[in-house]
Amino acid sequence: MSMEDKPGALAKLANALGKASVNIESISAATSGGSGDIRILVADTAAARKALEAAGIKVAGEREMAFVDLEDRPGSLAAAAEKLAAQQINVDSIYVVAAAGGKKQLAIGTSDAAKARSAIR
Repeated sequence: MSMEDKPGALAKLANALGKASVNIESISAATSGGSGDIRILVADTAAARKALEAAGIKVAGEREMAFVDLEDRPGSLAAAAEKLAAQQINVDSIYVVAAAGGKKQLAIGTSDAAKARSAIR
């Protein structure tokens, strides 16, 4: 989604989701030219969309992400990225969602989440 880059914009988004009992599992935001591009990961996308739109926040889209666990060591991401490239899978977004027990869980955005999961396993 895109929001105006101004104080209170994040609070508006977080309040809308909090009041609807939608937990933000991961969030990424960057600003440029007076607006902010915000991406969130939530379990209940329908409830999130309803809450955000009720608050006047336009949701540009939603998609399935490929969640994968990688060893937390140098080269793990490179190996996963090589597997994706070998299958001609383009990565257009990636987030670290969790880290524990020597592993990192990533959420990877591609045009085909199932194919990406399969390629990395």
